Amino acid sequence: MSAPGVLSFTQQGWEQVLAKVKWALVYLDAACAESLHWGCGSTRLLEAVGDPACHLREFEPAAVGGGAEQPKAVFVLSCLLKGRTVETLRDIICRSHFQYCVVVTAVNHAVHLTANHVPAAAAAELEGQPVFEQLEEKLCEWMGNMNYTAEVLHVPFLLAPVAPHLALTPAFASLFPLLPQDVHLLNSARPDKRRLGSLSEVDATALPPELLLHIRCLVSGLSSLCEHLGVREECFAVGSLSRIIAADLANYGPAKNRRKTATGRASVVFVDRTLDLTGAVGHHGDNLVEKIISVLPQLPGHTNDVMVNMVELTALQNEEKNQSMVAPGCLAQSNDPAARALWEALLSTKHKEAVMEVRRHLVEAASRENLPIKMSMGRVTPGQLMSYIQLFKNNVKALVNHCGLLQLGLATVQTLKHPQTAKWDNFLAFERLLLQSIGESTMSVVLNQLLPMIKPLDQRTNDDYSPEELLILLIYIYSVSGEFTVDKNLGEAEEKVKKALAQVFCEESELSPLLQKITGCDSSIKLTFHKSKIAADELFASLRDIAGARNLMKQFKSVYVPGNHTHQASYRPLLKQVVEEIFNPERPDPVDIEHMSSGLTDLLKTGFSMFMKVSRPHPSDHPLLILFVVGGVTVSEAKMIKDLVPSLQPGTQVIVLSTRLLKPLNIPELLFATDRLHPDLGF
Repeated sequence: MSAPGVLSFTQQGWEQVLAKVKWALVYLDAACAESLHWGCGSTRLLEAVGDPACHLREFEPAAVGGGAEQPKAVFVLSCLLKGRTVETLRDIICRSHFQYCVVVTAVNHAVHLTANHVPAAAAAELEGQPVFEQLEEKLCEWMGNMNYTAEVLHVPFLLAPVAPHLALTPAFASLFPLLPQDVHLLNSARPDKRRLGSLSEVDATALPPELLLHIRCLVSGLSSLCEHLGVREECFAVGSLSRIIAADLANYGPAKNRRKTATGRASVVFVDRTLDLTGAVGHHGDNLVEKIISVLPQLPGHTNDVMVNMVELTALQNEEKNQSMVAPGCLAQSNDPAARALWEALLSTKHKEAVMEVRRHLVEAASRENLPIKMSMGRVTPGQLMSYIQLFKNNVKALVNHCGLLQLGLATVQTLKHPQTAKWDNFLAFERLLLQSIGESTMSVVLNQLLPMIKPLDQRTNDDYSPEELLILLIYIYSVSGEFTVDKNLGEAEEKVKKALAQVFCEESELSPLLQKITGCDSSIKLTFHKSKIAADELFASLRDIAGARNLMKQFKSVYVPGNHTHQASYRPLLKQVVEEIFNPERPDPVDIEHMSSGLTDLLKTGFSMFMKVSRPHPSDHPLLILFVVGGVTVSEAKMIKDLVPSLQPGTQVIVLSTRLLKPLNIPELLFATDRLHPDLGF
């Protein structure tokens, strides 16, 4: 295996599971399935199982148990073994005939002790792994014989490695930074304690226990990653939730011994997504993959991959009813080196070059299989790509050899032909117009420009914006503007937009899942104007929070660059500003990139530094930078960081980690329809 990285970390974890699954029924939860999907692919797991009669199954309460001819089960879970998870385990095992059960959890034993309220001092003196040992006894009890075999072990399935420089954490896809409105909720839950004045005062002690535990599960996985990379990490943070996560990693007990022996060094910088939602909902990224994940339907059970319609490669007619008969293709091609090379090229090139790269790969594959290819130069069209793909249709050997490549080719064709792709340019044009008008006029004028675009269902054409798309534009406006003066005109303009939005929600023929969550109504018949208006008021409270998200920053106050005589107004990504500040050749003490110290030694250092010259840790000190964006990252941002770091400090390696890969529609969901303070841990 090559130098330790996100891919080898994930594959090493799966190798431990593959060693256990021979002849077994394997149950996976969604986050582990996603890690497998990007890390080594389900075929590797099926090969390791080795029995065509043994199946992969989704871990859920209704999952089918094992029959008399299936005595062995392996459960691979991303969560704590507690509450609903243990109940589901019990139910599946009790209706099966297992004699051998292996349960693998992505969360280590130390976090299980925390979840079971064992104080740190007592935990340090415990022998063995009592939580896991108790569950092993329970498993035997449920199997119906204490002499049967049960194993419970920890393997850190944290990541879904999308590329060597980019990995995601599927189990934490809904983790999202807090907003000022969350401070009021925290205060109402602690009536007897000192009131928190702002997000800057929120620390770990103020958070609800389930959010704190969720963060600790993430930290446990990140610590395992640092162990695999052989590094001692210095932790830094930009933003309030990032500060809590970074402090937890810096002071994570089980990491203390690991850090003493680590030979390498790394800086881990956490950044709150809420400080810049402009980049998350904007359409400025000129990247094909970004468009693919935005327009193609999501792969069921996944947060970061899409379904590619494969009917074109069969003898079936390309009709609605046939699409569910053929298994969908996808973007993750972990077992196909040629397809993976194309995928990584698509991630790191511009749209036009990416489409040419798809053509080049298809032409080379067709030539290798001696297929009758007609070469054509010039602009690449979806029709031309489709004609190359069709060549493989009746040649089973060629189909099998290049299956991964054909999935990426079809994803490209389906995206280029998709009506939403044409709309991408409409969004981009409107965003550019907004950037100009934000500099020249007040917020109320900008909102009034948006008003005529808010149209009810019976007046909308395909070029008009749906309610969800209007929310995307509003998030863009409020995030890019930042702080603004609130006056009578703004209040009136906001009221007009709220009323228009509320009216549009009411007139939808059916409510999308997002609108159901926002309005609290599962059907349009039940949605009154009054309920709709309350929902619109709450949306605007969140939008104002987004506009004020950078108020606590001293240096990263703005993502907006006003225009002048020579340049148009533009958007300057916060992540770009953070990376440029980290590698600023003058190395000033970063103002908004806070260093999180790990306990007493650092306090002593800062004490001594009053008397002698002790330099404070700086995020550019180490040869590896791990940038973790809390709340999701876009493909374009990951590419920008990957390109920017070597240009500023050659020789520095960068890994971008994030909770999920973002498309614009994810943000309204995370912002308006997610309980950020109370993640569902299942107990």
